[in-house]
Amino acid sequence: MTHTSTPTALHDVHTGLGATLTDFAGWSMPLKYGSETAEHHAVRNAAGIFDLSHMGELEIRGSRADRALDYALVGKPSDMRVGQARYSMLVSSSGGILDDVVVYRLGTEHFLVVANASNVSTVHAELVERVADYACEVHDASTAWALIAVQGPRSAGIVADAADDGVATLRYYSIARASIHGQEALVARTGYTGEDGFEIYCPATAAADVWARLTEVGTPRGMIPAGLACRDSLRLEAGMPLYGKELTVDVNPFEVGLGRVVRFDKEDGFVGDDALAEARDRGPVRQLVGLTSRGRRAPRTGYDVLATTGEAVGQVTSGAPSPTLGHPVAMALVDARSAKPATYLAVDIRGRTEPVEVVTLPFYKRAD
Repeated sequence: MTHTSTPTALHDVHTGLGATLTDFAGWSMPLKYGSETAEHHAVRNAAGIFDLSHMGELEIRGSRADRALDYALVGKPSDMRVGQARYSMLVSSSGGILDDVVVYRLGTEHFLVVANASNVSTVHAELVERVADYACEVHDASTAWALIAVQGPRSAGIVADAADDGVATLRYYSIARASIHGQEALVARTGYTGEDGFEIYCPATAAADVWARLTEVGTPRGMIPAGLACRDSLRLEAGMPLYGKELTVDVNPFEVGLGRVVRFDKEDGFVGDDALAEARDRGPVRQLVGLTSRGRRAPRTGYDVLATTGEAVGQVTSGAPSPTLGHPVAMALVDARSAKPATYLAVDIRGRTEPVEVVTLPFYKRAD
């Protein structure tokens, strides 16, 4: 049986730009347009424009939508203001991470939950089940939306000039309605690159017009199209976890340094609260750490991390050469006793050990 990837609303734009396309969670997505390293540097120094339309958009509406999401997620959306965004997670009853999400409060009784492409059906089914006792409805609006991101130090000027409304004053992790090229959109000051940036939710039918307008404004300022390859190296440098790599159903938020997003002060509790309270009180047996190497060979996902004695103490979750820093970096889940910064370990790279040092995440942080 031949598997065909679903094209996004910007598929013709990508083919016109000569993109290398790849299947990602069932979607045909641009891996890169030319040099992934050039795209990476453009985002760090000017701006990049990304198609993220593979992400899932789930709308929750109703008089008790806020309390429903308090119960369904580890965070507390009920104390969010309208126009605010917040990072959160959906965990199993045993505390394992089913997905990490961004929650936007669009109105008093209206929320948008953005899920990872590979987990949309899981998140949708779990939300429907978890909010059943509350006065609200869950609607999977993923096919109706396109998502375009503009990321980089020049992104604010580009988006402000492309939009008809005052989005330049939008605070980090906020969202507002705006118009771009006559098309209504939701503009959020969020992103996944470690740079200032914006994520623009627009009707799928308007995606090509919005992309064209942003390109018209951004190209003279050094903005170029950017694909999934550089998105991965950018988020790795910024120490941002990826579902399927750092985050899985076998990992809880405390092990990956994200215990701060878990709120236990909720009237109805939440799915997984007992397991996470136990994990919090016990303390992590393993921890997510950064690893740096001065060698040329990069640690990769799944490679064993070794103590200096040769004993296996963990596994690499993500690793790559860092275009910004000029040497390989990796994230790894290691035994808590090996997680202290300045600890020297090694990675087994195809039978040869490469010395690495444990460092505090992130590897890269923008100056401002």
